[in-house]
Amino acid sequence: MAESVILKSVNGRVGYITLNRPEHYNTFTSEYAELLNDALLDFDADEDIRVVVINANGKNFSTGIDLKEFDDRGLEAYKGFICLMDRHNHTIAKMKKPVISSVQGYCLANGAGLSFAADMTVAAESSKFGTTAVNVGLICTGPGIPLLANVGRKKAMEMVLLGEMITAQQALELGLVNWVVPDDQLAAKTDEIAEKLAKKSPLAVAAGKVGLAAAADSSYSESIDFGSERFAELCASDDAKEGVRAFVEKRKPEWKLK
Repeated sequence: MAESVILKSVNGRVGYITLNRPEHYNTFTSEYAELLNDALLDFDADEDIRVVVINANGKNFSTGIDLKEFDDRGLEAYKGFICLMDRHNHTIAKMKKPVISSVQGYCLANGAGLSFAADMTVAAESSKFGTTAVNVGLICTGPGIPLLANVGRKKAMEMVLLGEMITAQQALELGLVNWVVPDDQLAAKTDEIAEKLAKKSPLAVAAGKVGLAAAADSSYSESIDFGSERFAELCASDDAKEGVRAFVEKRKPEWKLK
């Protein structure tokens, strides 16, 4: 039986989603997009998992949607197909668990959008990023939305409409990447960040992620009010009280998710 195009594994409190179409540059198909979204939802619902890492087998993270998927289907069929290709953007934004993308090689089009939608990104120094669909007569509207949220309107327009690639260092300077590391240190650095997050209070991390994600869809004042409500809920939790006590008592906190 053929190996799945999306693999799931667990190491401690970290859930790993591995893109597994290396012979096809980890490009998206309908099956691939469905399984990716399902894996994200499964890990978010798993109380034993505190952080989700998206990585990839092969030389490249992902070069977008498989061009063989663009056939002679009609408009309505294309609407459903494109919604499926973009579904992970909605899912990651709504998740309580932080999502880290671990990027090597080419990270382009829908693959770049997946990385941009993640909460944090670790990139190998030789990796390349780009919203390149315009170069084949298509356009990166889906990937362009998380791109816009990270870099602002003018830079997003430049990247989507010109379709040029940028280096990992340029992506770091634009705020699309958090860490750039030597290629052979990518997995180790990703695991280091994931483990640090996994040790934090899960309730506090969830409150921070949900609060900041909601701000992107709200006005400034609404965002502050929403964040204040999440913080108040957190302060009333047993884990928040445990965190303060542990700090004062100079010991490690014991999180109970309550």
